[in-house]
Amino acid sequence: MDDEVRERVKEEAEKNALFNALKHESDPQVGAIMGPLMGENPEFREYGDEIPEVIGPVVGQIGSMSTEERRDRLEELDPDLVAELDAEDEDDEHDLPDLPNADDYDEIRLRAAPNPNGPWHLGHARMPSVIGTYKERYDGAFVVRFDDTDPETKRPDLDAYDEILDAIEYLGFEPDEVIRASDRLETYYDHARELIDLGGAYTCSCPQGEFSDMKNSGEACPHRDKDPETTREEFEAMIDGEYSAGEKVLRVKTDIEHKNPALRDWVAFRMIDTPHPREEASEYRCWPMLDFQSGIDDHLTDISHIIRGIDLQDSAKRQRFVYDYFGWEYPEVIHWGHVQVDAYDVSMSTSTIKERIEAGDLDGWDDPRAPTLASLRRRGIRGQAIVDAMVGLGTSTSNVDLAMSSIYANNRDMIDEDTDRAFLVRDGERFVVEGGPDAGHPPVHPNHEDRGERDIPVDEAVLLEPDDAPADGERVWLKGYGPVRREDDTLEFTDDDIDVVRDGDVDVIHWVPAEESQPLRLRTMDGDVSGHAEPGITDYDPDAMVQFERIGFARIDSVPGQGTEQSSGEDGEPRDRHESDETVAYYAHQ
Repeated sequence: MDDEVRERVKEEAEKNALFNALKHESDPQVGAIMGPLMGENPEFREYGDEIPEVIGPVVGQIGSMSTEERRDRLEELDPDLVAELDAEDEDDEHDLPDLPNADDYDEIRLRAAPNPNGPWHLGHARMPSVIGTYKERYDGAFVVRFDDTDPETKRPDLDAYDEILDAIEYLGFEPDEVIRASDRLETYYDHARELIDLGGAYTCSCPQGEFSDMKNSGEACPHRDKDPETTREEFEAMIDGEYSAGEKVLRVKTDIEHKNPALRDWVAFRMIDTPHPREEASEYRCWPMLDFQSGIDDHLTDISHIIRGIDLQDSAKRQRFVYDYFGWEYPEVIHWGHVQVDAYDVSMSTSTIKERIEAGDLDGWDDPRAPTLASLRRRGIRGQAIVDAMVGLGTSTSNVDLAMSSIYANNRDMIDEDTDRAFLVRDGERFVVEGGPDAGHPPVHPNHEDRGERDIPVDEAVLLEPDDAPADGERVWLKGYGPVRREDDTLEFTDDDIDVVRDGDVDVIHWVPAEESQPLRLRTMDGDVSGHAEPGITDYDPDAMVQFERIGFARIDSVPGQGTEQSSGEDGEPRDRHESDETVAYYAHQ
């Protein structure tokens, strides 16, 4: 690399590094700017091995500059890049992209369409989070339609209807309209009758395997050309329950030679012998398939935009056949990928979670080991923390990974300033204390002196976590109490001042009194942890948040004398786990 190329590399690297640092509000890294540098300057590629050494000092110099200095320097080098940054800042006002063709609608109306076969797991939170956010942005409407027209395969759980609405409220949203599809069978029947009269549907009694073979080969079903009158008669017999499961279906007539076999003459209604669990729907036996039912309701409820998984692209294509028969305009559709979370040992599957509860592997839907909204709520995670993390994922068609750390960071920002501090010692090791004060006085909150101090008696001994216990002859600083030196099994108070901590010679550790501490069980994602908390922990009411110093935030669940710990069982009703003299807290995060 000659001197001329070297100078050009430095100049381009400086602009890229400044832009990168200002855009991400962080110090630039050599690796982060190598890609843009090479992409914009392909003539540099032959010097790829030498470039990191050349640009390293440039990146280091920018790392020592303030944000204002970086911006001034970039303005001097390339004003267009500064303008690009400003434009990006304006675009970043919303985490979510604008809804397509939003100006074409008098009102933006979006729907969540949950299957009420159980309480919601964490992945379910994405839809209401995004819909609720769009509703607020566009001053639109949020419709909840329970897609409960499968009383057999995805059998509704009667408690799940209210549990799902409670989950939406927990996330901070209130639906403008709530619909149960199982209340609307007559509406679906009426539209099916109209579709039959339009020549768009026919009844079929072909065994499923035979029809599948014909469909895949592009061969028409022998029932396809029956007259509408016969189809109407047979459909009415389906409604009257004169056929058993698998004996007769109603198919939408599409294109039997369509390039996608999944779209060829799809089933709109089928017979199900299993009664619906809702008494209001228990007499029906002819049930619409989801693509027919949801397509009809999206039109009747004036849904403007549908958000659905990328795996449901065929649903929109099937429904468009019905819309074409009726002369309806199909809503705008946004497809997105699935949310993946790898922080749990239990998969995000309603059926799997239910099986684990039934097997006794989980205590209930709110067990901290379960990836459910009920679990996060019981741990003290604010609904808004989940919403912000979900909205931050955007609406990409790719599968996206949800980092639990993003939810925890959001929650920490929301609760940190209001949360009192407390000490909790796990698997405590007992030490006699000699020569010091009778009590320690750590602050209630380190950032708020006006909240005062905690009074923690020492008496004769304290409990320390085993990893914190000093070696014989070494010192530690008991937070809020002072310096001690270990002599055998005794901690002797010393006259050291706080400088020993500032100089890094002595660690600051938490502690609890050995005699007056309160037994506490901390429920975590990894199982229950037993320990002892400072006596004042019993002054908190259930649902209060505390930060166990050097451990993390936790929600107080039960305190002796203030009720027993409960869990939601398989039937959704609270159940007592056991009476206990211990305080129970649920771990939230660090």
